[in-house]
Amino acid sequence: MFQPLGFEQQSVVTSLGRMVYYTAANAPWRTANSTDSENLETLVFLHGFGGGSSAYEWSKVYPAFATEYRIVAPDLIGWGRSEHPVRNYQIEDYLTTIAQFIEQTCTQPVTVIASSLTAAFTIRVAIARPELFKSLILTTPAGLSDFGENYSRSLFAQIISTPILDRLIYSTGVATSNGIRTFLEQRQFADSRRVYEEIVEAYLESAKQPNAEYAALSFVRGDLCFDLSLYINQLTIPTAIIWGEKSQFTGPEIGRRFADMNPQAIRFQHLQDVGLTPQLELPAVTIGLIKKFISLLTEVEIAST
Repeated sequence: MFQPLGFEQQSVVTSLGRMVYYTAANAPWRTANSTDSENLETLVFLHGFGGGSSAYEWSKVYPAFATEYRIVAPDLIGWGRSEHPVRNYQIEDYLTTIAQFIEQTCTQPVTVIASSLTAAFTIRVAIARPELFKSLILTTPAGLSDFGENYSRSLFAQIISTPILDRLIYSTGVATSNGIRTFLEQRQFADSRRVYEEIVEAYLESAKQPNAEYAALSFVRGDLCFDLSLYINQLTIPTAIIWGEKSQFTGPEIGRRFADMNPQAIRFQHLQDVGLTPQLELPAVTIGLIKKFISLLTEVEIAST
């Protein structure tokens, strides 16, 4: 799996299997004379869902923080190089394993940077387990059935729920180089020129892992979708939301509605000319915004204590 220079693969065991994660362990980030990384504040980067998703999604961003923070970037259960249990995945699977992962890899409340549906799951974990979190920085957090919209009733969700046909669609339309490139160019990115070969190869490698179709199909069927608006006003952890203007699945008006429902906890940042994953499409801009919000949310936390 693609990983940045100086990062190595480690793992922990959750109730659903082994979760692989990437952390800085070698030069140029760690040397014999460098500060012990265990003494650094931790940033946790959680990727979103979709055919071929993995921690690679954040790999152009998290090295920028490796000199000042301990970086932890996992492949979630069912994705990347983590275990792929043969099961129909449910929301509770990810709420549980995200919390277990943070408990096992972090000793202090942490800042979590997360994307899309996983970011929505993280909000729910932060509501249930606020002691685990210092702050949240989220790109396009959406339950994908928000404000009463039921994604599972959509035509595509109904088609993909058909046995045999679902795996045929995955193998021929998702887990192929052309399928991934087409989706990235037409649906995920605002500007297709920003999709380069390494991105396609990284997604394809993840999509072709044994049993990778189980988590992907659970997502596409709508088994993991929910209405985040039913939970958002319970959030107390200082949170920043970054939302791409051209996200085709959920537009920035959804993000603004979330922020308006809980202005005490949430800061909202709208981004022009970017789609669902600014961390891949405009990584330098995303790095700058994360740095801005780490500082801003720390000030909010201090002011509230």
